[in-house]
Amino acid sequence: MSNAGLLEVKSEPPRDLDEYRMWVRAWLAENTPQGWDEILPFAAESDVLQFFEDWARKLHGAGLLVAHWPTKFGGGGASVAQQLVLQEEMTFANSPRPRYLAISLGHAAATLMEHGTPAQQQLLDGIVAGEIWCQGFSEPGAGSDLASLRTRARREGDEYVINGQKIWSSMGLYAKWGLLLARTDPDAPKHRGISIFILDMQSPGVEVRPIRQATGAQEFAEVFLTDVRIPADRLIGDENNGWKIAQTTLSTERYSQMIELQEGLRSLVSKLAEESASIDDGGRPLSTNDAFRKELARFAGEVEVLGLMNDRVLSELAAGNDPGAAGSVLKLFFSQLLQELTAFGVRSTGLAAHIDPQRKNDISYTSGDWMLDHIRSWTWTIAGGTSEIQRNIIGERLLGLPREPK
Repeated sequence: MSNAGLLEVKSEPPRDLDEYRMWVRAWLAENTPQGWDEILPFAAESDVLQFFEDWARKLHGAGLLVAHWPTKFGGGGASVAQQLVLQEEMTFANSPRPRYLAISLGHAAATLMEHGTPAQQQLLDGIVAGEIWCQGFSEPGAGSDLASLRTRARREGDEYVINGQKIWSSMGLYAKWGLLLARTDPDAPKHRGISIFILDMQSPGVEVRPIRQATGAQEFAEVFLTDVRIPADRLIGDENNGWKIAQTTLSTERYSQMIELQEGLRSLVSKLAEESASIDDGGRPLSTNDAFRKELARFAGEVEVLGLMNDRVLSELAAGNDPGAAGSVLKLFFSQLLQELTAFGVRSTGLAAHIDPQRKNDISYTSGDWMLDHIRSWTWTIAGGTSEIQRNIIGERLLGLPREPK
C-alpha cells in the first residue's frame, strides 16, 4: 500500500537511541497537555473523545503515534529499543496514551496490514486520524470458548447478511468500524467455519447498547446485528479463515502493547513508594516498615521480569521466529501482577483508597486511584482469553501436558 494518503508526519525522529530519547523527552515536555489526567476523568464524554482524537493527530504529526508500525504503512519502523524508550519517556512526562484508540492502533491495524487488501488498508488513514475501532468477538454463549460463536454470515450475491449478538465489545459505543467474527460455514469444525469482516458500525441493523461497569464507566458494549449487510469486499482474507487471522494478529500485537503496560506497572510501584512516606504506620512512615518494603521490592522485581520476558519474545519476532505460547505466559503474568499490585496499593493506603472520586471516565488501568485500578484489573483476567484459558494453553502447548478432556 502507498502511504501517500496518510496524514503527514511533520518531523523525522533521530535513529541514534540516546538522541531519540532526548528528542522524545523534549517534544513531550513541550506538548504534553498540562493537567489532562485531572480533567478528563470528570469531563463530558464528547470532550474526552475529542481530546484523544486531537492528541492522536498531534502525536502522529511528530511521528510518535504509530512509531511501531512498518514504514510502508506510514509508521516509524521503530526498533524494540526505541519503542521501550518512547513508553519510558511518556511515563516520565505523564503523557496521555490514546487509550480509546488501543484496538485501532493495535489489533485492527495489525489485521489490516497483514491480511487486508490494498483497498482495505486505506482504512489505516482513518486510524491515524483518530477513528475508533472495536471488536465483535465474544458472545453471550461464546466467551472463553470463542470458537463456539453463533453469529451467522450468509452470502447473498456481493454481500453477506449478518445476524447475531456480540458482548463485551471494548469501545463499541464510540467506534466507527469493527472487526467482526461470524460463522460462514455452520457445517465445518467450529474453528474452521469462521470468517472475519470489517463492519461499519453505522450500518442499518446494528444496535449498540452500553454496559456500565462497576467503576461507572461504559468502556464495553453489547452489539445486536439484525440482517446487517456487509459488502463482500470487506471480508478479510479467505472465507472460513477468520479464526487463524484473528489469533495470529491478536497475539502479535499483545507483545507491543506489553511495553506500555509494563511502564504503567512501573509507575504504580514508584507512586506507592512515594505515597508510603506520608502514610502513618503506628507513628512512623509506612515506608520504614520492613514488611511493606519487602513486598514492594518483590513487585518492583516482577515488573522488571515482565519486561525481560517481553524483550525476549520481541527479539524472537524480530528474528522471524514464532514465540509460540509466550503470549499466554505474558498475559497471565501481567494480569496477575496488575491485580496483586493494585490490591497491595489498596491495603497499603487504607481508608483513602475506598473514597469514591466520582470519576465519569476510565483513562488508564494504572491511574494510581488504587481501588478503581483494582476493580479494573479484573477485566484483564477475562478479556482476550481468561486466565483459565491461558493456563490451558501454557500447559498443553508449552509444558506438553495432556489436553483438557472435552
